[in-house]
Formats: sequence, C-alpha cells, structure tokens
Amino acid sequence: MAWFSRHPTGLRLERMRASAQYADGGFVNTYPASTPRVTDDRPSLADFVFRGEGRTPAGPLPALDPRNAWTRPVETGLRATWLGHSTVLLEIDGVRILTDPVWGERASPFSFLGPKRFQPVPVDISALPPLDAVLISHDHYDHLDYPSIRELAKLRVPFITSLGVGVHLEAWGVPPERITELDWWERITLPRGLTITAAPSHHFSGRSLRDRNATLWSSFALRGERHAVFFSGDTGLSPHFAEIGERLGPFDLVMIEVGAFHPSWGSVHLGPDNAIDAWRQLGSGKLLPVHWGTFNLAMHPWAEPADVLLAKSPEGLVMPRLGEPVEPSRVESVQPWWRDVAPGHWQGSALEAAEFLVLPAKD
Repeated sequence: MAWFSRHPTGLRLERMRASAQYADGGFVNTYPASTPRVTDDRPSLADFVFRGEGRTPAGPLPALDPRNAWTRPVETGLRATWLGHSTVLLEIDGVRILTDPVWGERASPFSFLGPKRFQPVPVDISALPPLDAVLISHDHYDHLDYPSIRELAKLRVPFITSLGVGVHLEAWGVPPERITELDWWERITLPRGLTITAAPSHHFSGRSLRDRNATLWSSFALRGERHAVFFSGDTGLSPHFAEIGERLGPFDLVMIEVGAFHPSWGSVHLGPDNAIDAWRQLGSGKLLPVHWGTFNLAMHPWAEPADVLLAKSPEGLVMPRLGEPVEPSRVESVQPWWRDVAPGHWQGSALEAAEFLVLPAKD
C-alpha cells in the first residue's frame, strides 16, 4: 500500500491537467532554479556504504515531552514544537496544524530496508492535542508516511495537501470529503479562521520509478488573525521565495528545510547556505530549520546544517530541542544543544545503499 502506483481520475485529474504547473503528463517546476545541479558529483554506491563519518549521532539526541506544555495557553499566540525532520506542531491564533507527519521507522516503501530514523519522535500520535488540520507538502517518503497517515485518519482531522496527493490519502483510509488539494496560490480558510495558501517550491515528486512528478509539490503560507507562518516543504533555491514574501508575507516564523543536501541535488534541496538566502528573500520572520536531525539522507555530518546556520546567521534563529514547545517572539538566542552529542560512523550494507540510490528521494 505504501508504494503501489495509483492513477488520478475524474475531477481530480481534470484539476491537475488545468494547472499551470502541469505539462506533458506530469508536473514541472515553473520557476528557474537559482542553483544548478552539479551532475558530475553524484554520490556513488561506495560513498553511501563506506564514507559515512558523522552522518548519524552516536547516541540519542536530547528531547522533551511536550504534553504538559501543550496544555498551557499560548501567551503570544504563536507556538511551534519541532517533532523531528519536517514534522512540526504549529499553534497559531488558536488553531493547531501538524506539518508533514512522519512517525514511521523508515523513509522507504519497505519496513525492513531503506533510510532508518536515528531519533524517535518525542510523543506518539495518540498523545497529540486535538488538531485542526494536517498539512502535507508532497508525496516523498520522508514527508508522506503510510503508517502515520493511517493513524491520523482515525482522528477525523482534515488534510490539506498539493494537487494529486489526495489519491494516496484516499487509498489509505482518509475520506475524500476531508481532503483538500491545492494548486499554487490557491487557498482555504479553516472554520476557526486560519487561511492556508499553497505556494511554489522547486522540487519533484514520486514514490516509485513509475510515478515521477505525478503529483504536485508545494510550500505553504498560514495566516491567522494575528500571526503568519511559512513552511517550505522541500525545495531548491529559486526566485519564488521573493515572490512569496511579497504576495503572502510578512511572516512571524519561517520553517525552511536545511538538511539532506548535496551539490548534485542543488536544484531541489537548499542546504543551510541557500536556506539563509531563501530566508532573506522572504524578508521577514524568525527561522526554524526543519528537514534535519532525524534521518540519514545525505553524505554530510548530521549536525552540519545546524552548525553552519549558527555560524553564519545566528540572529533570528529558533532551534529548539526535539519536543520543546517554543514561542518564537520570546527566543532571544540559540543554545547549540546538538554539540553535546558525539558524531557516529554510519556504514550500511550495499543492498541498503543501492536501494537508497534508486528511491525517488533525490533528483
């Protein structure tokens, strides 16, 4: 069920074909990439098997249980709890949104093979407070997770996602009336007043070798009565950031992907340096880095994104420990908690590395 190819039909297919991002049977990036791919520097099978210094921590990362904090009022009106990778519980003007929920053990179609998380989620799905919506940026395995969706489907919560992604959600038990699929610049306003707008990103999609770019990928802007938040999803650097800042800003908080980067993936992932550039183009908000600290998905040391961000742009960073609820306007400085965790050496099997390279997780 996690990897089985599905094909949209009916109104869903009509909406996809009508999108300005749809061409020749699939979705395309309609903004030029600011960072070209370095095609002659792709990591090899040997790189993944033998060159793994520091790619995972030697022990567990510091984490907090946020449940007591979630019972207390959000005094400033905006609170964020990073639960790992790109999963964040946002509390914004009385509305709770969960982004890209991934509780599964592997970012893979298989329960026994593929990139395995090195850090558990601080709380179970059953411990989450009542949610107003689940937000899913795109269909890659480290963002659209089958066991997590199956559990969340039991909570009768609405799902908001990119065009076409609902075909997976329906197959996994989410009723169609609880699914909203958005094209770029389309928006929905929730019953409690929060408006969510899908916005451009520069990425790709696919869960098998046969469904490349069959669904759309998006970033999202969330605006409540008093506060606004930007969530990048997965993306490379392109002029879309400046346009989002102009059309949908200003923001109080921006959650931007910083990990799992490599020069040969430069057009579809940011890394910390380009994340800083994207942040500046957005023009506002404190930065909460996401897409790091959970899975070993690239060749760089696991904590490198955090160290680069702190060294190059310490002002305005929000870098809580896992499970630590923070109100961004009250964060004055960053404590480099990740430096208390020793790096480990990852050496995988050739089979696991080969599967990693084949998965549609990188362009």
